[in-house]
Amino acid sequence: MAQYKPVYMFTDDANELAAELKKEGKALKDLLGGKGANLNIMMTLGVPVPPGFTVTTEQCIAYTKAGNKFPAGLEKEIDRCTAELEKQTGKKFGDPSNPLLVSVRSGARESMPGMMDTVLNIGMNDVVAEAMVKATGNERFVFDAYRRLIMMFGDVVMGVKRHAFEECLDQVKQEEGVKEDTEVSAAGLRRVVELEKKVYRKALGHAFPQDARDQLMAGVRAVFGSWNNDRAVAYRNMNKIPHDWGTAVNVQTMVFGNMGDDSGTGVAFTRDPATGEKVMYGEYLMNAQGEDVVAGIRTPMPIAELRKLNEKVYDEFIAICAKLEKHYKNMQDVEFTVEKGKLFMLQTRNGKRTAQAALKIAVDLVDEGAIKPADAVMLVPPDQLDQVLHPQFDAKAKPKAMAKGVAASPGAAAGEVVFLAADAVREAEKGNRVVLVRTETSPEDIRGMAAAQGILTQFGGKTSHAAVVGRQMGKPCVVGCSAIEIDYKKKQFVVNGRTVKQGDYISIDGATGEVMPGDVPTGDSPVILALKGNKKAQQDPLYVYFSRLMEWADDNRRLGVRTNADTPQDSALAIALGAEGIGL
Repeated sequence: MAQYKPVYMFTDDANELAAELKKEGKALKDLLGGKGANLNIMMTLGVPVPPGFTVTTEQCIAYTKAGNKFPAGLEKEIDRCTAELEKQTGKKFGDPSNPLLVSVRSGARESMPGMMDTVLNIGMNDVVAEAMVKATGNERFVFDAYRRLIMMFGDVVMGVKRHAFEECLDQVKQEEGVKEDTEVSAAGLRRVVELEKKVYRKALGHAFPQDARDQLMAGVRAVFGSWNNDRAVAYRNMNKIPHDWGTAVNVQTMVFGNMGDDSGTGVAFTRDPATGEKVMYGEYLMNAQGEDVVAGIRTPMPIAELRKLNEKVYDEFIAICAKLEKHYKNMQDVEFTVEKGKLFMLQTRNGKRTAQAALKIAVDLVDEGAIKPADAVMLVPPDQLDQVLHPQFDAKAKPKAMAKGVAASPGAAAGEVVFLAADAVREAEKGNRVVLVRTETSPEDIRGMAAAQGILTQFGGKTSHAAVVGRQMGKPCVVGCSAIEIDYKKKQFVVNGRTVKQGDYISIDGATGEVMPGDVPTGDSPVILALKGNKKAQQDPLYVYFSRLMEWADDNRRLGVRTNADTPQDSALAIALGAEGIGL
């Protein structure tokens, strides 16, 4: 067995390393995690990626086995790669004269969106902050970055509840009489930093650490530790991901989307993950860091708006996305930042998609000549095929919507309203159908999201946490429904003068974004109707894609298929689905 380094720079040859791993039956992501592997591959493709390095999954496994202690020599290797990063960037970590700031992010073999931890802006401290103000002339940007570091470090690394830091920003917003985070003045953000430091000291009994190296090592430990946090374990259980894989850690040079109106951050899919249509689907926030988009704190603009802001950057972005999709032969989910008009790609991965989208994308990629029919069959997981057979709302029985949000994940969901993830789990265990209603979801809501029939949020866009996880779970999801006003204390929401309380039934249509009162009846999906002989349903695109994929599956399979059926109706449906006879 080959001996692999504990840490790899992004500039290490990904192709050579992949070839070495292949001899042992391993993939690049097995060692570097999905994010680290893809960052290395993007570098080899000439994509603009902020430089950095990856601590391997092997080190995480060793860390866990040693009782949460760094393996021997790991700190020395991180120091070596930090020095190499300084050479590449021309900046110095912790040096106020030309400071290097980094992010520390997880990177599991299989995508686990939002389940593990991230810390941004590591390397910032009091002295560095003042030096950066002088160097950039942008006091507001600097102290926005600093307050984010204290909040994320306090929450992720030290376990102080995030809301304690968020209240500091809320207090200053109230003092200044503003509503949006972006409206807070530079002086206000300075005050937020000081308030957060007090929260940190009061909670932990010591001051926020000023040493950049201490921040970095603590950040790596925290990401290793987050592999076994409750939400990550729950997510792996739901998605059948092995618990002994561990996560890699990616340390990457910070690029800043919060430097003004010529900067921003975005998340995009190379095809629509809800429908599969070949259009760029994504969102962009000016003057923001990446967490603002996925957290749903602010509702972003459609990605197409970026063309109006900076056509050159937009065209470069579209070209890069085309290159990535061609390389991976799959729809890609990308994260990017624009800093002072310059584009940087932060991540790419195979995008999570709905069952309907999975079918269309697989068939379209064959028609485009990108993949073969046998490859298309492997692009659609069996559980997604099951989803397209599920009922949908009966169009004739749908009442007038009381509100409409962003259609994030299609399907019909009806149930009793609940406002907390724990309530969703409890009611589902009793056998009750529920719809989880939140201002926005977070990774801590994962169990409640899994237990609910559907998800409705007041804020957020198509790439928010609720939307991404809802699509992955196959849960109907409506986000950004700003017409609803949620009151958690009273356990109710108000919409256009109507009060909906916990326990009341609502129905949501994830394909249209409609929110309807009551328990709306459902009917057969187009696929089931088509299989039952409905001529109109047989023309439905969903059935057309489904039937083509099933033909390819038949062409490539070696097993015979029989059905276990007790009634003539079950037998007829099974034969329509491709069964060759009765097994039981």
